[in-house]
Amino acid sequence: MSDRSQSPAGSTGVATDTRTDTRTERRLKKPRMYKVLLHNDDYTTMEFVVYVLQGIFHHSPTEATQIMLHVHKRGIGVAGVYVREVAETRVAQVEALARAHEFPLRCSVEEA
Repeated sequence: MSDRSQSPAGSTGVATDTRTDTRTERRLKKPRMYKVLLHNDDYTTMEFVVYVLQGIFHHSPTEATQIMLHVHKRGIGVAGVYVREVAETRVAQVEALARAHEFPLRCSVEEA
């Protein structure tokens, strides 16, 4: 053995300690979805409900008619499923449009 002691930097004089920081991968959760529900009443016309489903919820005429008939027969039906903010906006749009046309159409939001 020799009397020489090696320096911590090794024989080349360059530090060999490397530091690796690990990042934890963050996964975003999917947002909760909410159903926009239309409620049946005795005063709102079927044509107006179809008009609302086409204009606000962007359903085809056939699909809008099917949803309207479901609401008419069962008393309640799903107009669409959206994230909370969009669902609340759609409810506000439906209520404003119904009020403007003097219909008591009710619309609500429920967690899907």
